Amino acid sequence: MRRLLLLLSILLFSLNLSANNILHIRIHNAISPATAMYLNDAFTEAKKSNVKLLLIELDTPGGLVTITREMVQKILNSEIPVLMYVSPKGSRAASAGTFLMYASHINAMSPGTNIGAATPVNLMPQTNNKPKENQKEDKLKNTKSAMEKKVINDTVAYIKSLAQLRKRNVLWAIEAVKEGKSLSENEALEKNVIDYIANDIPTLLKKIDGKKVDVNGNEVVIDTNTYTLIPFVASWKTNFLQHISNPNIAYIFLLLAMYGILFEMMNPGSIFPGVIGAVAALISLYALNILPFNYVGLLLIALGIGLMLAEISVAGFGILGIGGVIAFAFGSILLFDEETLGVGLSLPLVIAFSLVSLGFFSYLLSFLIQVRKEKSVIGVNNLKGLKARVITVDDKNYKIECNAETWNAHSDEKFNLNDEVIVEEVNGLNMKIRSIK
Repeated sequence: MRRLLLLLSILLFSLNLSANNILHIRIHNAISPATAMYLNDAFTEAKKSNVKLLLIELDTPGGLVTITREMVQKILNSEIPVLMYVSPKGSRAASAGTFLMYASHINAMSPGTNIGAATPVNLMPQTNNKPKENQKEDKLKNTKSAMEKKVINDTVAYIKSLAQLRKRNVLWAIEAVKEGKSLSENEALEKNVIDYIANDIPTLLKKIDGKKVDVNGNEVVIDTNTYTLIPFVASWKTNFLQHISNPNIAYIFLLLAMYGILFEMMNPGSIFPGVIGAVAALISLYALNILPFNYVGLLLIALGIGLMLAEISVAGFGILGIGGVIAFAFGSILLFDEETLGVGLSLPLVIAFSLVSLGFFSYLLSFLIQVRKEKSVIGVNNLKGLKARVITVDDKNYKIECNAETWNAHSDEKFNLNDEVIVEEVNGLNMKIRSIK
């Protein structure tokens, strides 16, 4: 019996080794540190699960250069073939996605997708339609700095090496970097930028069956005649990082932090806004740590919040509050660079938060103006006309009780003990009283 169980175990183990397991992951966002973590976890899982092929379904507007290089390095040193597939229809492999496509052992695209626009940020060539007499001056102004030349030359050399390694179109790869060119899926196939066009994953896996690829100097034959597709979902930590790596989510947490702390300062001891603000502050600080942001934008937002706080503390008649809202809006727009991250702040989101801030401080301003117009409820002048009660009598000098306080009083009239009187005047600590008529 034991021998039979042992033989069955060996048989199942051997079947598992011979199984064509394909690990399937989806990268459907901008390239960020969380994306690199997700890819790294996928390679770890692939090793554990005896995976024969890693399938990456890609749809990205681009992202961080350093993270892209990290992911490309991981793909180039992979022990299993990597299949990069731009999908679903309408997706793109822009900017950083182009490098990932070129680095993969096999790449493919769905109908209605595109690839390209891999020019580094702020290095797009500029057109010049000005008169000839101004062109010489403009050429001097628009001449790329030595650093910009180094960046673009390094990027060209990088994608050129990837193209040569995978035996793909070198000339177009250079054009994609230098001129920001893009291709549809049919053009990419025609120009030897991609290997296949497929409507879906099953169709793609049938097409690559029997294809030979070079994996670290070893020839590997792709066998997809029979396969098991294993979906790989990011861990909660990676998923959380992917969400806060989105500039819009990071921006919302930043504002929650600022407004939570603001409301706590306005209402000390309310606790709930302060707790929410503190938690959101920590999350937003972590998000800003992994996302490149504009310090000027952040300072403008901080200045805006500071001016709004100042409006509460001093009599600015709304000028500080309105200035704070304007600084807040401009800072929000400048906070993240869309070209660097591949995705920018949603303009409707910025407008919405700016209008909420404007509405809040408009309400606060109207409240402050109303309070300033109201008559003061403290001071001796507010004692005139109040009723009082005589508590001691000494000829025409009296002691009276007014608002639970004892005052010296005098009058041209004569009053008896416990008579009710009216305060007519207040002179220092002495009151003039008269009878109630």
